[in-house]
Amino acid sequence: MKKFQCRLLIVFSLLFPIFFGVSYLLVWNQLNNPITLSGDIVLDFQGRYLFSVEKGSNLKLVNNQLSNQQIINYPLLVTAWARLVEKDQVQAGDYWISSVDTPNTLINKFFQGDVAQHSITFPEGWSFKQWISQLAEIPQFAFVKNMYQLELLSKIGADIDHPEGWFFPDTYYYSKNDNVFSILKQAHSRMQAELELAWQSKASDLPYKTPYEALIMASIIEKETGQADERADIAGVFVRRLQQGMRLQTDPTVIYGMGDSYEGNIRRSDLRNFTPYNTYRIDGLPPTPIAMPGLASIEAALHPESGSSLYFVARGDGSHHFSDTISQHIEAVRKFQIEQRVKDYQSAPKKP
Repeated sequence: MKKFQCRLLIVFSLLFPIFFGVSYLLVWNQLNNPITLSGDIVLDFQGRYLFSVEKGSNLKLVNNQLSNQQIINYPLLVTAWARLVEKDQVQAGDYWISSVDTPNTLINKFFQGDVAQHSITFPEGWSFKQWISQLAEIPQFAFVKNMYQLELLSKIGADIDHPEGWFFPDTYYYSKNDNVFSILKQAHSRMQAELELAWQSKASDLPYKTPYEALIMASIIEKETGQADERADIAGVFVRRLQQGMRLQTDPTVIYGMGDSYEGNIRRSDLRNFTPYNTYRIDGLPPTPIAMPGLASIEAALHPESGSSLYFVARGDGSHHFSDTISQHIEAVRKFQIEQRVKDYQSAPKKP
C-alpha cells in the first residue's frame, strides 16, 4: 500500500508541472490572442471601435460588456488575471479598441487610463465667435454656446476684457473627461507665450507701444492675406502708414465692426459709418484684434518688410499688387479690379 502511495505521489509530482504548464499556456494564449471586432460594432475609418467606460464601473462589469459584444471570451478569466497582477482598477473614459488589441492590452489600457484622444482645429483668422461655434458642435462642450463671454473668461482665469485675438489657432486634443475650459485655457496661455517671445525679438522703431498693439496689427495682417510670402509686405505697408500718420483704411476691420449686419459686400455707406473698427474713419489701430492671428502674422507684424509702398490692391488670384503713390495705386485698382474682374475673382486666398 505504501509502495502504491509512493508511486502515485511520484506520478502526481511529474504530472503536476506538466498540467500547470499546459494550463498556464492556455491562459496566456487567451490573454494575448488578438480580440475580434465583428457583428454590430461600428468602426471608424481606421478600423477602431470607441468603447466607453462609465464612471463607477468596475473591471468585472467592463469585461462582461466586452463579452456581450463578442470582443473578448472568458470574461471571468480576464478579471481573475487582472486581480492576480493587481491591475483590476479601471478609469472612466472613452477607449480605442482595435484588432491588434488583446485582453491583456485592454487590462493595461483601463488600468493606466489610456483614454482616446480627440482633436479640434481652429484655423488662423477665425474670430472668437467662430471658436465657440466650433466647440459647441461637440456634445460634451455644447453648453458653452449659452455662456456669456465674461463668465467664460472668468472660468479660464483670463484677465482680459475682450477675447478676440487672445487664443492661439492650432489643433488641440481632449478626452471624454476633459472640459471646454481646459482647451481655451491652453490656447490662451499659448498665445500669451508666443506673443511675449516674439515681442522680445521685435524689430526697432515699430509704432507699437505694447505687445497687444502688435497683436491687433497681426490680426489685421491675418485677415488681409493668407499668402505666407506677402505677410511681411502687408505689414510694411501698414507700419509705414502709421508712422506717417495715415489711416490704415483696411476692409477687414470695417467688416468686423459691422458684426452680423455684414452680408458679404461693403457698400460706400459702410465706409462712411463710424464704428471703432472703421479704419477709414479712425486714426491708428482699432481698439482690439479682429481675429486670432497665427504665428506667421505675429512675426510679420513685428518684422515688417522695409520699402516704400503705401498701398496694395488684390490682383484677383489671392495675391496683391503694391504701389508707392496714390496715382500708381489708382492705376492698379483700374487694372486689377475694374478691367480684370473675373468670375473667380478673390481678394485673398481661399481658406479651407
